[in-house]
Amino acid sequence: MSTAGPALLAALAASIALIIVLCGRFRLHPFLAIVLATYAFGLLAMGVGVATDADRKFVDNLAGTIAEGFGSILASIGLVILFGTIIGKVLERTGAAVTLAEGVLKVVGKRHPALAMSLMGWVVSVPVFCDSGYVVLSPLQRSIARKTGKNPVVLGTALATGLYASHTFVPPTPGPIAAAGNVGIGSDGLIWVILFSIPVSLVAAAAGLVWALRRTGDLESRLPDAQQTFEEYKAQFERLPSMGSALAPIIVPIVLMAVGSVAAFPADGGTLVGGAFGAFLTDLGNPVNALLIGVLLALALLPPKRDAQALTTWVAEGLVDAAPILVITGAGGAFGAVIKGTPIADYIASLIGDGSSVSGVTALLVLFGLAALLKTAQGSSTAALIITSTLAQPLLPALGLDGTMGSIPIGQVMAVLAIGAGAMVVSHVNDSYFWVVSQFSGMDVKTAYRAQTAATLVQGLTALAFVLLLGLVVL
Repeated sequence: MSTAGPALLAALAASIALIIVLCGRFRLHPFLAIVLATYAFGLLAMGVGVATDADRKFVDNLAGTIAEGFGSILASIGLVILFGTIIGKVLERTGAAVTLAEGVLKVVGKRHPALAMSLMGWVVSVPVFCDSGYVVLSPLQRSIARKTGKNPVVLGTALATGLYASHTFVPPTPGPIAAAGNVGIGSDGLIWVILFSIPVSLVAAAAGLVWALRRTGDLESRLPDAQQTFEEYKAQFERLPSMGSALAPIIVPIVLMAVGSVAAFPADGGTLVGGAFGAFLTDLGNPVNALLIGVLLALALLPPKRDAQALTTWVAEGLVDAAPILVITGAGGAFGAVIKGTPIADYIASLIGDGSSVSGVTALLVLFGLAALLKTAQGSSTAALIITSTLAQPLLPALGLDGTMGSIPIGQVMAVLAIGAGAMVVSHVNDSYFWVVSQFSGMDVKTAYRAQTAATLVQGLTALAFVLLLGLVVL
């Protein structure tokens, strides 16, 4: 192990570097980049095993290990990602996202337009991708800018950072769901990711809002005079769903998962709610079942006269949106399976040992740094979440992040939060969201760097600080 360990660690570092180069320099899709890096690491690990005369093969049957890892992660999390994406697409297409935005605006009031934009962005991006959410809400942002005389850059940055915060932290957004599954959080633990990620994401949203208010007021927007008003955008929909029906596809699955988790909570040698009823609540709270109910509630938003072809198209669009995430997630699972096939985790554990400084809270910094490196290099927050969580899973015991707090997989939850904070740093020209924000807010590249890119850096660092403080308490 003393000879093989450093070589395996170097092989893993080279594989990560390969992903960064393929995605960043050659613009290769993350799926292919991860697959190629997986094969590279597997072959290097096998070579290390032969060169060091290891007593067992490192990664026996490479192709079989990759296929098994790809399939197993999709079996555990694939339907959850699909259902979550379909919910988001239906909310977008039925105008439910507009209803949610208007509801936030009424609560906050038009006296605080930047706060309203941040909060409505946070709410809408829980089920809807931040890119789509920004496109949906941009007419409202421009309309409010005209009515209030506020700088469109300030409002655009507040909206963008609000959307970004929940997008990188809060399930059922697919990225955090995939990261939770990759680090080994089962269906009964997903509710804890949701509950812990909400305050972290709100802190990140607040940091983005403060940056928008304090640092972007002097920046200029180049929005043309002739723009669609929010009222004109609303007129595209036959009727808007009520607030209750718009919230139901988001809130009901979360409540069901929470109830199922509470019912399964250990108590007196059994569970808090025993018998057939307890089993029923636990099954109902399974994320697959809960999100399927969310899909059905989303479909109930359809206007009575909506033709079946439109519904089929919307669902198909949701599946198209989910496809890249599914294949990246599967590739990440394959990479993780190959890593597990080697003794690299044992080697890292031997380096760390008891009382090492690279464990627990400090290990969260390592995960943050890796996610930030991947995000900045290749642009996609979702890909950074998936790749980093894949690499982290076999190393969690060695990093002191496999502990529990009662029935809460607290070490894994904190790992997901640290990775999410890293996946925010930073949004720049290789990120599609950067261009959505800049173009729909009338920012040139220099302005967008000062507003969007700088704001995401502040968000990620603020979220990290909050996660580290939280880690000091719970780890």
